[in-house]
Amino acid sequence: MNAVETAPEKTYTALPLVAPQLPKWAPLIALLISGSVAGLVSLLAGWGLYAAAFVTVLLFAIVLPAWSRGVEGARRSKDRLATILIWSTFGIALIPLVTLIWQVVENGAPALSAEFLTYSMRNVVGEGGGIYHAIVGTLIITAWATVISVPIGVMTAIYLVEYGNNRLPARIITFLVDVMTGIPSIVAGLFAYALFVLFFGPGVRMGFGGSVALAVLMIPIVVRATEEMLKLVPHELREASYALGVPKWRTVTKVVLPTSLGGIITGVTLAIARVAGETAPLLIIAGKTDSVNFDAFSERMASLPVFIYYSYMQPGVPPEFGQERAWGAALVLIVLVLFLNLLARAVGRFFAPKTKR
Repeated sequence: MNAVETAPEKTYTALPLVAPQLPKWAPLIALLISGSVAGLVSLLAGWGLYAAAFVTVLLFAIVLPAWSRGVEGARRSKDRLATILIWSTFGIALIPLVTLIWQVVENGAPALSAEFLTYSMRNVVGEGGGIYHAIVGTLIITAWATVISVPIGVMTAIYLVEYGNNRLPARIITFLVDVMTGIPSIVAGLFAYALFVLFFGPGVRMGFGGSVALAVLMIPIVVRATEEMLKLVPHELREASYALGVPKWRTVTKVVLPTSLGGIITGVTLAIARVAGETAPLLIIAGKTDSVNFDAFSERMASLPVFIYYSYMQPGVPPEFGQERAWGAALVLIVLVLFLNLLARAVGRFFAPKTKR
């Protein structure tokens, strides 16, 4: 009788389709454990709040990756460690910004009032007065600087991108723009003062001189921003325009510039925000006054940065009122720069090319 031999059945081990993962609340638990240990150590050692926060982050960067390595594996553990380091450095970068804004708001908010924004410092000693003359001066000086720098910057960028073709003049201009980007602001003020001394004599002070100094700082920013925006315009648009027989200058004005207009306006607005808070050039050439001056070509003209400097360094007697005005003016200047940055984003989004899908 022949026995029928049957092959032994193979057993298969089921593999999980999803790798083991820590629960969603694991980072919170690790952070609470790290904070508790750091708080206890700080309490026993007598450390301050900053030391406790540093120890908390350090323990968190050890506890969570170690826990993840035991459950999720080495690859996921390294990812969590890198995430913790990135967020930690981001938090460290925010500390001085948040501290600065908090200090300015805390000290400057009590000074804000209708009188502070609508009155000047003419014939004011001690309490009272305002920054109306400095606001007017800042707006006029910055407006003239924009009128000077924007046409020069935009035309220079158009030449570099559309006509330069990496020739020697274009390379020289690019090098000079790079040099201008790094010059100190006080050098721009000295340049404007030396230039105006040639025409008006020593001791000249006027708002338009401050505009010229700020324009020197604005031009390289406008050139760089416009140049990058023009380079983003696809060459196919230019080639299509040339194929229709359109001359180059009309292609630039009707095709290239409208396409990149949003980015150019954003760059110009950011350049305005960059120079609105400059102090050194205006100290040298624009001067200081306590009266409102609407004529940029005559006499001294006040500005917010110069007003802040003199109000804090020479607050008068008693000094509390002058220092309070300095903090209030600093808050107004920060709000003005913030508004310009938000305006740049809104304008850039509004003028961005509309795409349909």
